[in-house]
Amino acid sequence: MTNKISPLNFRKNAAQAVKDKSLRHAMRTATDMFIAKRGEGVAAVPIEVWRDQASAIRLEVLDNLPDYVDRFSFHATKAGAVVHHACDAETARETIFHILKDRGARKIVKSKSMITEEIHLNEYLEDQDFQVFETDLGEYIVQIAGEKPSHILAPAIHKDRRQVGALFAEKLHVPYSDDPAVLTKIARNILRQEFLTADAGISGANFAVADTGTIAIFTNEGNGRMVTTLPPLHIAVFSIEKIIPTLNDLSLFTKLLPRSATGQMLSSYVSIITGSRKPGESTGTKELHVVLLDNGRSEILKGEYREILKCIRCSACFNVCPVYRAIGGHAYGVTYPGPMGVVLTSLLEGIDKVYPLLDATTLCGACVEVCPVRVPLVKLLTMLREERVSKGLTPLTERAAMAMYGVATKRPSVFSLAQMTSKALWPVLNRIAGKGRLDRLPVPTSQRFNGGNS
Repeated sequence: MTNKISPLNFRKNAAQAVKDKSLRHAMRTATDMFIAKRGEGVAAVPIEVWRDQASAIRLEVLDNLPDYVDRFSFHATKAGAVVHHACDAETARETIFHILKDRGARKIVKSKSMITEEIHLNEYLEDQDFQVFETDLGEYIVQIAGEKPSHILAPAIHKDRRQVGALFAEKLHVPYSDDPAVLTKIARNILRQEFLTADAGISGANFAVADTGTIAIFTNEGNGRMVTTLPPLHIAVFSIEKIIPTLNDLSLFTKLLPRSATGQMLSSYVSIITGSRKPGESTGTKELHVVLLDNGRSEILKGEYREILKCIRCSACFNVCPVYRAIGGHAYGVTYPGPMGVVLTSLLEGIDKVYPLLDATTLCGACVEVCPVRVPLVKLLTMLREERVSKGLTPLTERAAMAMYGVATKRPSVFSLAQMTSKALWPVLNRIAGKGRLDRLPVPTSQRFNGGNS
């Protein structure tokens, strides 16, 4: 499965994913590990205090976002970066294209960036005859597989080592191995040459500091640091809500983000980049361009769903979501799966284009319990479900069934009659509804709630 699948077919996509035993095993193994590691990572720290502080900082930024964008732009420019403002995906793509074209850049290395997935940058650049190489191992795996990431943190979470070994043997023409160390070495040897010969590097940013014009990138493989220092040109692309006020605030998120994502006390590599290389410095890119993307954020900021913009993309909500854990990311058919992805995608794409994704939640609240910045995901998902109903986007049969249920629950006599007859009528209703609908529900019992027999 790939993200070419339509989100409008989510129920069908999910049903197919559930039948994939290999996928379910891979998802269960990986997410169980992330959950356990997070638990260990937050056990001995004041995590609830940190969550409160982080939420307050994110809200402060959202309350004054235009001012923070201006402050970041001013200080980044002062530090030697060239700042571009992009109102939408098309503008961002064209801006990046002209930066690369004007400098004669043809080979590009990239570090993991969900915002470039959002604007479909790779496909656009490849159509313009650029060579684009993903350098995060998971991103590299899905790129050569012709797929899209299925997780923010672990793009190839849906594949096990045997599948990766077979993929490398087929695509890279190397001997088969399912040893992770061997597979990593194969990818490293190939990508090292691309780093050394690349004309430009493209990255995202985990955070951008308004008071200094600094961008911060967290990675565990070191590829992000190579992307941003070896090529002569570095283009950083990120959305405007990634901005935080000060470097002191960054210290909090440096502790909070990795613990939420992987349980680590600190990411293996934290790159703090302020402007381009200065005279006398031996490291850093010679030319830094920053593309600040809006792409619907300003509209979201005006509405009742604004708190989704607090999200720092740690993916903790993915790992605990019972739906995501069962079906993986590709079944959603969009860039951002999982609880935060359902909310954000509904707002960015329009609920009418992705409304079946609102079924991808049990509203259990596990996502709220682990969110490091206290995004009220259950509240937002419930509001979106209410909006879906008010717009008549639910199937007619479902609306009719819920209307009948509403009538029955308001009238004890009708409800009692329904209890008595449901057991006998269930096989008939099952055939009418069609395979895969009512058969997912418990069979009605003959024992009534009040203890009497029907």
